Amino acid sequence: MSKPRVIAFYLPQFHPIPENDKWWGKGFTEWTNVGKAKALFPGHKQPKVPTDLGYYDLRLPEIYDEQTKLAKESGIEGFCFWHYYFGDGKQLLEKPLQRIVNESQNDFPFCLGWANESWEKKLWNKDSKGNITLIEQRYNGEKDYKRHFEIVKTIMMDDRYIKIDGKPLFLIYKPHNFLQCKDFIDCWRKLAIDSGLSGIHFVAHANEQDTDYSYYLRQGFDAVYTNRVKNGARGYQKNIFLSLYYFILKCIGFPRIVNYKEIVKQSIDICDMRENFYPGIICGWDHTPRSGRKGFVFSNFTMKLFKKHIESILALVEKKESEHKIIFLKSWNEWGEGNFMEPDMEFGHSKLDVLKQALSEKNNLMQTFI
Repeated sequence: MSKPRVIAFYLPQFHPIPENDKWWGKGFTEWTNVGKAKALFPGHKQPKVPTDLGYYDLRLPEIYDEQTKLAKESGIEGFCFWHYYFGDGKQLLEKPLQRIVNESQNDFPFCLGWANESWEKKLWNKDSKGNITLIEQRYNGEKDYKRHFEIVKTIMMDDRYIKIDGKPLFLIYKPHNFLQCKDFIDCWRKLAIDSGLSGIHFVAHANEQDTDYSYYLRQGFDAVYTNRVKNGARGYQKNIFLSLYYFILKCIGFPRIVNYKEIVKQSIDICDMRENFYPGIICGWDHTPRSGRKGFVFSNFTMKLFKKHIESILALVEKKESEHKIIFLKSWNEWGEGNFMEPDMEFGHSKLDVLKQALSEKNNLMQTFI
């Protein structure tokens, strides 16, 4: 039996770009918000402080080499780089992956996840004052779809690019916001075949509110990342007492706090055992570095619960065909969301070690039945 294919989301916003300099000040990166975060309630552990890699800059190639070494040792198959294309040829944060494709001999696999949403001030300013659109996500029809494809074609044709059933994996973050998504998929599939690829394996990143995942399959997606790992965070909406509790927290200026144990309970569903449904692992959450008191925090995160969570997800894919044992890990380095695997002052290498241990135990168990 084959091992699970763990793919970790990868944020490239750890280097300055002119746009962020203009919007947030000279030298802004993800570290800016991470470093100035403050504890907002008793037991709240902020700021998060990196250890092994420090406050790194992705313009330095040795950083990626160190990241991939850590990821590979823990059992992660590859990174899903967030890809920012806003229409009319406009990209942001593309340089780290461009450098890897054009210059690096690093053999660690990668793929793309299109973060197709507008950037707004409320998402990045921890005071969340106003709702100013910094750059708008546009969908400009077939001509622009072709332009977009030409940008990513070289990346997809790289030997290191992650494939499923021989086709390069391409995830779309908000397909529910893209009304012409089916046309886009049809267009890219034709362009891929015309370019010598076997097609494209399209994965829909499900909306957290969704229950009708079949909608995405009807739109032409090959598979759905069900993104069910945060469902437990919405339990308060169904419980009048929890709803009142969160309302009081909001009134007194506390972030929303949800027990990670509830996340573990709500993160699995038997539908994820289907070949074209991909479950996910979440390694913590604390959005307060970006959103301050309007943020969202998973409390009581422990290695014991994290391992239990991983094991429950691994069980969902163990009987699938080898190509489809896909598990998305959220995330490798979303430090501003408290959602990272990289070593820090609080947990050290523990998250990586727990993932490695869970994968190794599962693999050993499978070997006994072969």
